[in-house]
Amino acid sequence: MSAQVTAPGESLVDQRTDADEETTDLGKDEIYHLLQNERRRNVLRYLRGREGPVQMRDIAEQVAAWEHDTTVQALMSDQRQRVYIALYQAHLPKLDEEGIIDYNQSRGIVEKKPHANRLIEYLERPEDSDSDEEKQEPSTERSWGTYYLAVSALSAVAIGASGLGLPGFEAVSHLFVALAIMSVYTALTFWQVLDEFEMAEDN
Repeated sequence: MSAQVTAPGESLVDQRTDADEETTDLGKDEIYHLLQNERRRNVLRYLRGREGPVQMRDIAEQVAAWEHDTTVQALMSDQRQRVYIALYQAHLPKLDEEGIIDYNQSRGIVEKKPHANRLIEYLERPEDSDSDEEKQEPSTERSWGTYYLAVSALSAVAIGASGLGLPGFEAVSHLFVALAIMSVYTALTFWQVLDEFEMAEDN
């Protein structure tokens, strides 16, 4: 991982010209592994068409916005933080290690290297040109929106049943129902954070 200080007017990539010349082309398996993770794909998507160093925080915010189908301005702080940590600890160091980007972790600066363009070409290919193996690869990312929607629906049913005093709920206080719902949401949020951290470590 890069840690050197660049001279005025000199980019991170310029300092590694000799290393780039010695780097062999990435194999298909290596490319597939790097593009298997959605966050790494989104990092390359952000870097596409951009030249020179960019701020790591800007990348994390845009990736988080794409993941939650919203704008950077509308992001919640926890949404930003989860993506930032995953990129900082796992995905950007991985891309740096494979020679795709130059990542100065201490300064929070990222710059794409020549090999990044080859991966970006794969991203721009139409889906019907992908191999059968790529099409059949199951997604390892959970649909958290579905989980939260299910919990919300069950919570609404529990609140309604408690309010109407339906059988099985007439002896249950409203406070108990509220505490139970809060506990479920807390557990689900903790599970999501833990799952995303483990996925970042595995990839």
